[in-house]
Amino acid sequence: MILVTGATGTIGREVLRLLPAGLPVRIMARHPERVTGAPPAAHIVHGDFTDPASLTDALHNVRTAFLVTNPDGDDDTRFLDPARAAGVRHIVKLSAAAVTDPGADDLITRRQRHNEDLLRASGTAWTLLRPRAFMSNTLSWARSIRADRTVRAAYGFSENACVDPRDVAEAAVRALTGPAGDHAGRAYTLTGPQPLSAAAQTAQLSRLLGLELHFHELSPQEAHTALGARYPADIADALLESARRQHSGSKGVVDPTLPRLLGRPAGTFQDWAADHLDAFRPAAAAGD
Repeated sequence: MILVTGATGTIGREVLRLLPAGLPVRIMARHPERVTGAPPAAHIVHGDFTDPASLTDALHNVRTAFLVTNPDGDDDTRFLDPARAAGVRHIVKLSAAAVTDPGADDLITRRQRHNEDLLRASGTAWTLLRPRAFMSNTLSWARSIRADRTVRAAYGFSENACVDPRDVAEAAVRALTGPAGDHAGRAYTLTGPQPLSAAAQTAQLSRLLGLELHFHELSPQEAHTALGARYPADIADALLESARRQHSGSKGVVDPTLPRLLGRPAGTFQDWAADHLDAFRPAAAAGD
């Protein structure tokens, strides 16, 4: 039995899509009605990291688990003890590449490191997936592209070796379904095939859409104000600090791990964007 958490999120949805048919799969979701694309035989159950009884039920007879948690909470602590008690043998955890950077000391990265430490100390076999930024993060630009054909971002000419979330999900499925000995005790840094800046991504979207797009670089204060409208102040501070660190070049390194895991090149931003153009296409252009 494989347990999938985070099934309504960016990676979890793709994991469900890629899991081989016929495997026993249980999906734990706070809102089961929001789960889409589940394998036909999958069993969807209500579960909440803050509800110990629901965790116990969700973990019954589970051998391998895909763990996706919010790094600014205590969900990892709440999950690991009942997982061990249930006899879970292998946990594949979604983390982040920032944990490997000694210069990364923002709040979110410190908590991610702490959660990794908890898993390694749990006594359960583990695999850590550490992706760079998801290419799908650019979907946050879709509204402004549709509205006035403009992308707005801070530090827009700094580079990130962003990764296709579909590739991260494929790596997760390989770790979940392959021989445990092949992946236990391993931490995989997952990047795309080339470093790209927000301005370069804007240029690629412009070519694919056949539209002139404009890039506007936000000042740090403008970026902080925008983040503060969406997140608590401490998280907004952490996200802006992460953006500053990207400006130093620390996120532009391409890692060879993902192609080795998948047996093929990592997907490019151009390929990802070409598959998601409708999200960015202004209404007038869609009717042309």
